[in-house]
Amino acid sequence: MPNRDIVTWNALICGYSKNGYDFDALRLFVQLFREGFTPCETTLVSVVPSCGWQELVCQGRSIHGFSIKTGLDLDSEVKNVLTSMYAKCSNLEAAELLFEYMLEKSVVSWNTMIGAYGQNGFFDKAMLVFKQMQERSVEVNSVTILSLMSANADPESTHCYDNLVSLTAIISCYSEKGNMGLVMERFAQMQQLDMKPDAVAIVSILHGITNPDHIDIGVAFHGYVVKTGLCTDCLVANGLSPLISGCVQAGRASDAVELFCQMQIYGLRPDAITIASLLSGCSQLGYMQFGKKLHCYILRKNLETEDFVCTALIDMYIKCGSIEQAEKVFKNIKEPCLAAWNSMITGYSLNGFEQEALTCYSEMRKQGLKPDKITFLGVLAACNHGGLVDEGRRYFQIMIQEFKMTPTLQRFASMVDLLGRAGLFEEAILFIKNVVTEPDFAVWGALLSVCCIHQQVKLGECIARKLYFLDCRNGGLYVSMSNLCAAKGMWDDVARLREMMRDSGGDGCSGVSLIEVTSIGRNKL
Repeated sequence: MPNRDIVTWNALICGYSKNGYDFDALRLFVQLFREGFTPCETTLVSVVPSCGWQELVCQGRSIHGFSIKTGLDLDSEVKNVLTSMYAKCSNLEAAELLFEYMLEKSVVSWNTMIGAYGQNGFFDKAMLVFKQMQERSVEVNSVTILSLMSANADPESTHCYDNLVSLTAIISCYSEKGNMGLVMERFAQMQQLDMKPDAVAIVSILHGITNPDHIDIGVAFHGYVVKTGLCTDCLVANGLSPLISGCVQAGRASDAVELFCQMQIYGLRPDAITIASLLSGCSQLGYMQFGKKLHCYILRKNLETEDFVCTALIDMYIKCGSIEQAEKVFKNIKEPCLAAWNSMITGYSLNGFEQEALTCYSEMRKQGLKPDKITFLGVLAACNHGGLVDEGRRYFQIMIQEFKMTPTLQRFASMVDLLGRAGLFEEAILFIKNVVTEPDFAVWGALLSVCCIHQQVKLGECIARKLYFLDCRNGGLYVSMSNLCAAKGMWDDVARLREMMRDSGGDGCSGVSLIEVTSIGRNKL
């Protein structure tokens, strides 16, 4: 710019400060002086928030001194940002002095002081300031209520200020803390007061649903926004997308698909994150036909450029049993990320293509990618499925020696299973003894399973006793021992074990069968 004025400087300083570039904001403030400009009140209001942490408090004090020298500290906005700065730096004494000597205290000033006490844990003082604010007949706004809630104020003490904005602020505060019980109480209060929650209120609730235990609340609110027509609001639509992801993470993929189909009815379009979550849901349910429709949508919207979307797509095809489709997706990626390589290695392992899995690992290494623990889990699984004992030993050593990884118990369990299936029981037991941490159920359980294959009854009984003390209610323990006894024709022992399994609370017979119904296929993207 050939001609800069103070307004230009203020705009840039404010931009840096609001976006967290505190040092840059201060650097510009100093440069402003060097180029002969004189700061005004707006300049100080823009730069002082950048000094609200311990490392820059000295600079903040210097600016405060400058404001006193020039008389800019008489401005109420300057006093407010200085008060807030000192509060954030835990210098409440300075904040209190500034507040005390303010001739005109606006609602912003009162809110700043309430927030200052709340941030530093002085909740009683925050309430005292609030009461003084009431005595001065200063009008309370939503920021006041939010400041009080962040100071752990009793909601009942603020109930007389429950307009829609204030209640939304309270709900937002509870939602951020994950306290959905209190969120529901305040929402019910809105209903009792005959208030109609707007998009902001709904989104503040939806953003708090991060715990899988709260998915039912999210589903209920989805029904509410459909009923009230708020689902057409872009803000609400964006708030519903994480709900789909939450359903998938909670193991309720069918609910996620149903929510998605309802969104489609109202013309809402999913983003890349939602599509990736739905693909994960298809993996859980075996919905390959629906997954293919999502694949078409990905191609139409050019979402295949997103690594996580392609990885989710590969994973979906693999878990739905179509390794060929997974290969096609993978080969069309110009530069596959590590997660995509891992998915293919694991996919080949799961589908019995152990040589292809190891070849895939070699190709990945040629591309210069460094494997992680998930990579080696897939590689060891391939060795396990193919009975490749020597290769398994070699890759296990590569993981430890070349890549300096500490094997997890899951990797130890994979090696124990590999050695045990080959009949190398002594090596497998020695391997377990070398485990750094205490072997868990998976490690000993792997050895018990191979005892069934080789009909090693005595060793199986010893392992079973150990597993019983680790987790006496685990049905897998009784199933494995029952299978071992059945293989040796010890039917009385089989009956006794099944009775013990029933007494422990599980019969080992629970399972799930899945089919993809045609109604899913009729929904278009």
